[in-house]
Amino acid sequence: MAIDDLSERYVNFYTDFAFKKLFGTEVNKDLLISFLNSMFNGRELITDLTYLNTEHMGTSEFDRKAVFDVYCENEKGEKFLVEMQRGEQQFFKDRSIFYSTFPIREQAQRGTEWNYQLKAVYTIGILNFCFDRNNPEYFHHEVKLTDTKTGEVFYDKLCYVYLEMPKFTKTEAELETLFDKWLYAIRHLPTLLKRPESLQEKVFQRFFEAAEIAKFNKQERLEYEDTLKAYRDWYSVMETAEKKGEAKGRIEGRVEGRAEGRAEGRAEGRAEGEAQKTVEIARNLKACGVDVATIAQTTGLSKEDISAL
Repeated sequence: MAIDDLSERYVNFYTDFAFKKLFGTEVNKDLLISFLNSMFNGRELITDLTYLNTEHMGTSEFDRKAVFDVYCENEKGEKFLVEMQRGEQQFFKDRSIFYSTFPIREQAQRGTEWNYQLKAVYTIGILNFCFDRNNPEYFHHEVKLTDTKTGEVFYDKLCYVYLEMPKFTKTEAELETLFDKWLYAIRHLPTLLKRPESLQEKVFQRFFEAAEIAKFNKQERLEYEDTLKAYRDWYSVMETAEKKGEAKGRIEGRVEGRAEGRAEGRAEGRAEGEAQKTVEIARNLKACGVDVATIAQTTGLSKEDISAL
């Protein structure tokens, strides 16, 4: 797929390249500052951000490392982990907690007397999936350590914010706050042909200019093309898995009461075909540079099988 063949005017925010370009680069840090300030709605006021190293090792050489999407601190030294999650992961909450330990541990002062005072750590997840299906309209989760009996916040300097983007369904005419406008822009970016009339703030002019594919240089276009292909391959895997589950249910209903031998024979034939499709998708994802762990989680194949492809 050549980049010139793309029909979209603007990037897909849920690709790695687009997310890191728009929210993770020095030249565009005003976009992230505006987004975070709109999310905090006056409870925090960020005037500047400094981007930090996104790759962190554990306390020993044997510890697992963490690679953040975007990691930065404000002028007060408070830490912000901003993650984009395009698909549901089985232990994504555990992953968030694990990642938040790194900005906490790195604040330890070595070689001096330290009283354990910490700067606040915020973990923000922009999720392209829903994890709370019991509350279809509740999409903005803010989690802190609380006393389970009183419900009062026990510690307010460790905060997890999760935004379930599929639940944000406001139309352009219904946008009220700056935060509404940011969520609308993020969710609808690849389907828009121009900046919406309601998004007239200067920051959105900058946002749409930075997101316009035609303004990319050759290297940026190639990088975006690669991550877009990986995103589309991932989406295809998810769609296939969903249809596979639906088909399995239909098959089980049809074969009920039939001879066990015939049912097993048909199931084996279909399973072989689906298995071959899964292997081919894994091979494509690997060719796009997607890491083995993500491919294994997405396709269900073992890391050994993927490495052998």
